[in-house]
Amino acid sequence: MGIGGYLVLALVIIVAIIFIRCIVIVPQAHVFVVERLGTFKCELGTGPKLLMPFVDRVVRKVSLKERVVDFKPQQVITKDNVTMQIDTVVFFQVTDAKRYTYGIENPMMAIENFTATTLRNIIGELELDSTLTSRDTINNKITAILDEETDRWGIKVIRVELKNILPPREIQESMEKQMKAERERREKILQAEGEKKSQVLVAEAEKESKILRAQAEKESEILRAEAEKQAMILRADAAREQKILEAEGEAQAIEKVQQALADSIKKLNESNPSEAVLTLKAYEAFIKAADGKATKLIIPSEIQGIAGLAAGIKAAAESGESPKK
Repeated sequence: MGIGGYLVLALVIIVAIIFIRCIVIVPQAHVFVVERLGTFKCELGTGPKLLMPFVDRVVRKVSLKERVVDFKPQQVITKDNVTMQIDTVVFFQVTDAKRYTYGIENPMMAIENFTATTLRNIIGELELDSTLTSRDTINNKITAILDEETDRWGIKVIRVELKNILPPREIQESMEKQMKAERERREKILQAEGEKKSQVLVAEAEKESKILRAQAEKESEILRAEAEKQAMILRADAAREQKILEAEGEAQAIEKVQQALADSIKKLNESNPSEAVLTLKAYEAFIKAADGKATKLIIPSEIQGIAGLAAGIKAAAESGESPKK
């Protein structure tokens, strides 16, 4: 191969190298900023791209992914003159590669310094207690201010978080004592509330017990009264039934006596008794009447005449029975 052949081969290789260098492959979620002769030409999106050799140049490769930057602690002073250190974490994303490239020389330094100044301004309006209890409010304020200011740089601040808030050592000790005192106070309050509830429950239990005992006694008295009432009713019914039975017995006895008398009179009449028999029957009736409780007796004149006769009959009857003994 002669010199001409080597020159042609070298030329081909140089052209191939130049062509290869003019091919640019842009990864996913990236944008390449291209300048032509020192002037912004375009933004290259994802995929293979072809540049003009010796004229076009990629000046910056910008990532469109969300990024996290942890800044070092910053000293801030609260409204009540307490110095503390706060370190922040910023979440941001590039939304405009051109403004990100040409808007500011060092975006990270700008965001860090702007975050520090904004944080000092916000904390300077708050007291220590508010600073410790208002993280969400501080985060939202810083995020809104940073997002508005960095928009001209093609940066979108998604959120800002206060990672650590470190007050001075003496403040920490004071806060620990305060927290301990607060915990002890809450413990005492809880104990007092527990004792109060316990006493209330005991009192309510005693009250319920007394009520139940009173109700039981009342029901017992009612049952006893009802039992006594039923017993009295039963006794009264028994006495009434007894009197009714006695009266019915007396009535039946009287009826039987009357019936017997009537029968005896009837039989006496049927037998056609003599005057002496009638007088004797009258005398027997008089003897039965004399056996009662009467203190005075009026003897009819008809009976007085036969008194001696009756005595004689009685003596004769006794003398007639004595030999048989």
